[in-house]
Formats: sequence, C-alpha cells, structure tokens
Amino acid sequence: MKKLIMIHDENLCIGCQACSVACRNENGVPSGVYRLQVHGKTSGVFPNLKLDYSRASCVMCEDSPCVDVCPTGASFKTKDGVTLIDERLCVSCKYCILACPYDARFVDPVTHAIGKCTFCYTNRTNKGLQPACVSVCPTDALTFGDVNDVNSEVSKLLAKTSVEYPKAYLNTKPRLANIKNKKGGHYE
Repeated sequence: MKKLIMIHDENLCIGCQACSVACRNENGVPSGVYRLQVHGKTSGVFPNLKLDYSRASCVMCEDSPCVDVCPTGASFKTKDGVTLIDERLCVSCKYCILACPYDARFVDPVTHAIGKCTFCYTNRTNKGLQPACVSVCPTDALTFGDVNDVNSEVSKLLAKTSVEYPKAYLNTKPRLANIKNKKGGHYE
C-alpha cells in the first residue's frame, strides 16, 4: 500500500511563491483563501539578517482530528492516506476547521464549501503526476512520493536526511515533513 508524503526543504526554498500560484491555478482557489502558503521570517540584527521560509498547508495527518470530528463522514482518508473532503456530504459545520491544529482548512468564499490542500490527489497524484506545487518548484525544495517505495525520491531523501514534522508533539503523525533551515548565510 502506498504512503504518500511530501518534504519541504527550507534550505532550498527561495520564497518565490511558484508553488502557491500553481496550486491556485490547478485547483481554482479563490482570492482571500489558500491551500498552501510560503511564509518568510526575518531573523538576525542588521546588517546580519537572514530570511527563512516555511510552508503552511494541510499536513495529511495519519491520525486526523478533522476526520474524527466530521459528523457526516465528508472528511475522510483515501487508501493512500490522503485526507480529502466529499463536498456532497459536507454540511459546512466547520468542526473540521476548529479541530485542525495546523489552520489548514478554510471556507471557500464562493461555494461555501470547506477547502484544503489535497496533494492534488483527484486531479494529479492518483494519475501518477506530481502535485502542482512540486511540479513547478524551481529549486526542487519539494519532494513528493511513496515512502514505501524504496526507489522513490522521497524514500531516498529520508534515508539520508533528518526531517522534522510540524507540531510532532500532538501525535497526529503528519505526512508533510520539513528539512529545517541550516543556512548560515546573511544578506548584506
């Protein structure tokens, strides 16, 4: 069985927002909400400043609080472990939004349906394609694939690199991992 995961390498990310733009175009995300964002954080003291980038999106928890609280079964997991929303069953009660510790869900201002990152499951990944965000990243900061396939890029990366999981202390077992920024570079 597949176990799809994504890794965001903060050392390679340049904050270009190509991933966010590709996501919006691929999935028809309206203005004012997002499925993913890249946030920049400045640290240091002038003139020794540094800009670090982190990704904010659904982390595809194995133990998904959003699925557990859904009263209609609209929030569910695929056989590959991807958390999706069946809009036909969703009553927009917003329990899933409140239960998500990653602030990854939103109410679509046009359709009033609940939205979130889906790893482009229905339109790309279940057809063997990479998610839109991964396919456009100019620095290869995103790696996606089946961790159970030892020949996949994601398995090879995990075998040689240490990763961190967002809010690991919550024991939700995210399938989005981060390679934390270790750059010592400064802008001058």
